[in-house]
This record gives sequence, structure tokens and C-alpha cells, in this order.
Amino acid sequence: MVFKVNQQMVVDALKKCMDPEVPLSVVDLGLIYGVDISDKNDVNIKMTMTTRGCPLHDTLVKDVKKYLGKIDGIGDINVEIVWDPPWTPERMSPEAKDKIYGKKTLRFSIDLEKSKLTKLGSVLQQPDGSLALMNEQNQGFMVNDALIEFWKMCDGTKTINELIDTFSAKLNMQRSDVEKEVVELVQQMLEANLLKAEN
Repeated sequence: MVFKVNQQMVVDALKKCMDPEVPLSVVDLGLIYGVDISDKNDVNIKMTMTTRGCPLHDTLVKDVKKYLGKIDGIGDINVEIVWDPPWTPERMSPEAKDKIYGKKTLRFSIDLEKSKLTKLGSVLQQPDGSLALMNEQNQGFMVNDALIEFWKMCDGTKTINELIDTFSAKLNMQRSDVEKEVVELVQQMLEANLLKAEN
């Protein structure tokens, strides 16, 4: 009796095939568009790449074939690269999106209109003259003068929007040019326990 390879076996094998550029499988990235298994256990995979001309194109195809080749009873393996429909980040699994965009998404719930930031920790001058911010757990974070200036502004009286306005004025830059960076900075400082946010 011929052992039948099924869809789940193929998907499980593909989940072990990681994209060389990011620590995510081709399944989680949404690169697999189709899996077809014949009566003879031949497997045809339709997959795409995140970008055309990807330098790791051949490596990824080889890895897919390598992991599928470990399935007992599998026949011929064919991998077809397709570009229609084009890949978009929306094809990624929720877990993949968290890993890819974790540093860009709001890990902490903050409201730009309502959340007021209060600085935590202290400024420490290093022996070489450089400055660091120390949190209450005595963990040090290297910073520049602009970051310390922003941290000092967080006295619990200003909303994040007000801080963005003040900071952009100090830097003599448009608000739109600094808003994204400030929000990311706030997230990093919250994570480092250098700020606390209160609504």
C-alpha cells in the first residue's frame, strides 16, 4: 500500500523552511500560494517572493525542496515561482506581523491626545564624558543630547502630541518629520522603563 502524503504534512514541512533574511517560515510569511499533491505523491508548490529579483530566491527554493524531501514517501517536488497576485505584508500570519513590525507597532497602549509621559530613572555621565540614561533597575542606555532633552521634557504635564510639537520646534523641524520617530522613541523608552504613560 502506497503511503499517501497529505496537505498537512507538506505545510508542516514548509513551516521548517525559514526565510534567510528574517526568522520566519515561508508559510508564516504568506509566500505559499498553492500546494497540489498527485496520486503518486508528487508535490507541486506555487510560491512567491517578497520582492522580484530577490538575491536569495534560489536558496529559498532549494530549502523548500530539502524540507519537503524529508517527508516519507514523497515523489517529485516541483516549485513554481509566481508573481500574480503580488505579495503584500497582509499575507503574513498575525504572528509574523508581530515579529516583523514589533518595533513599529505600539507595544504599549498610548493615546497621543491623552497619554502624559513621566520620566523614570536618571542621567549618568560616563567616564568618557558620554551620557546614559539609567532606569530604576540600574540598566544603562546610551543616548545623545537630543534624547536626553526629550526625556527631560516628560514631566507628566504634557500629552504626547504636545511633546511632539515642542520637540519638533526645538529641533526646528516639521512635526510630520518627527512624529513617527518620537512615537517609536516613546515605545522604546516605555519598554526600557525610562518613561511611564498615564491617561
